[in-house]
Amino acid sequence: MLFDRIVRPALYRLHRHDAEAVHERTVRVLARVGASGPVTSALRRYYRVDDPCTVFGIRFPNRLGLAAGMDKNGLALNAWSALGFGFVEVGTVTRHAQPGNPKPRLFTLDASDAVLNRMGFNNAGATALARRLAAGGTPDVPLGISIGKSKVTPVEDAISDYRESLVTLYPYADYVAINVSSPNTPGLRTLQDRGALTELLTELSRTSRDLAAASGRGPVPLLVKVAPDLSFDALAELLGVCLEHDVSGLIATNTTLSRDGLAPADTRFAAEQGGLSGRPLAARSVEVVRFVHDQVGGSLPIIGVGGIGSPDDALRMLDAGASLLQLYSAFALHGPAVVKRINSRLSRRQAARR
Repeated sequence: MLFDRIVRPALYRLHRHDAEAVHERTVRVLARVGASGPVTSALRRYYRVDDPCTVFGIRFPNRLGLAAGMDKNGLALNAWSALGFGFVEVGTVTRHAQPGNPKPRLFTLDASDAVLNRMGFNNAGATALARRLAAGGTPDVPLGISIGKSKVTPVEDAISDYRESLVTLYPYADYVAINVSSPNTPGLRTLQDRGALTELLTELSRTSRDLAAASGRGPVPLLVKVAPDLSFDALAELLGVCLEHDVSGLIATNTTLSRDGLAPADTRFAAEQGGLSGRPLAARSVEVVRFVHDQVGGSLPIIGVGGIGSPDDALRMLDAGASLLQLYSAFALHGPAVVKRINSRLSRRQAARR
């Protein structure tokens, strides 16, 4: 396919020198691709695999979505479904626009098949995203919106920050992901603690019910995104809070602070601050998904994310209990061919089970 053989190598020329420049350039190119009907139609014919399922009451054309972080501001929404994704999660977006952490803040670890980032929720803000979506920017697949705390907002005021983002973006979301697990915003992970999470989910659940009643539409599912670094005891407490507060599901997992699994060539990155994603996270993400599933069964469906880079990885995550899957690092490092390979394998397995 032209995108894989010609376009992607051109985009990734800067790969080893400025990963963030490559990332931004990729999103800009895909935004232009998404604006061309003939191009998106051609891509869709090649990459799209239909393998529908229903989760959280939402019908997905296939189980593999784009994780938050790739398209923070929703600039290329028409392109992602054309590249084979069955749903798209934008963000993480914050109430206030913010530049994120100082550069450099994104690194590709080629030998480890991994990405290290300390982006810090750089985004144009909830209002800017809402305007883009209101102007017709929604994709033709389900749209998840990940919301987080603004850096300028003290942790003790986080609830109002999340609430304002939820109110602003609720009309455009098929589901909302509550990100309390990024390691790159000071204090954010403390919101996973029982007391703080109880207060946050109490307010967001109430707000969601009020918004659903006022809009006349069904309630938008709220999902909580968790860190892979939580102990199982802490995770069990978190699950208890989620079950008590109308949470529809979990996203497991975010990036990790662990540096286990780095290849020898990448050990120089061990002291770099930020969250690690990609291959080194795969085993732990599966462990967390399996633990969550064993604890709650089907009462909290799981989006499994972290280290998925092949069809076998995807199958392991589904077998551990995930209902849906997400990619970020594998797409960023290897391009859209991985999306088609995974979806084709999942579709064949599903067909064999019928």
